[in-house]
Amino acid sequence: MRLGILSDTHDNIWKLSEAFAHLQTADVVIHCGDLCSPFIVKRMGEALEEIPIHIVWGNNDGDPLTIARVAAGYPKIALHGQIAKLNIDGYQVGVNHYPVIATELAQSGNFDLVCYGHDHTVHESKVGACVLLNPGEVMGMNGRSTLAIYDTQTQQAEIIDL
Repeated sequence: MRLGILSDTHDNIWKLSEAFAHLQTADVVIHCGDLCSPFIVKRMGEALEEIPIHIVWGNNDGDPLTIARVAAGYPKIALHGQIAKLNIDGYQVGVNHYPVIATELAQSGNFDLVCYGHDHTVHESKVGACVLLNPGEVMGMNGRSTLAIYDTQTQQAEIIDL
């Protein structure tokens, strides 16, 4: 399975539009929080309509009620709250926005992959048998807009610059 993983969009619709070409090659898309506005969910739902999308909350996700209402209009979008525990074709994936919580999830031994965001920095490491992955930021605040495509068969992440 190919997982498209992104985080920290922060309303950058231009970089998100560039990301869609890559995300459309994924079997599942995971957003690690900080969408910010409901219109980001709408754009993702429209561009990735046939691909399941899993979203966790970030600290800058304003108007969660409207985000939830928009997401409800797209049957392939699932909002998970602060933490997502996903079984994707037998592959155990944990998702959270914060590095500290993600590290604890990875240390639990319950996951093959744990994804997070928040610090806007690409990171990949092994915690025991678990891959701990931050896809970086779509926003581009630090000068680099990125996402990750993760292959569950090879357990390899490809970081893509937008």
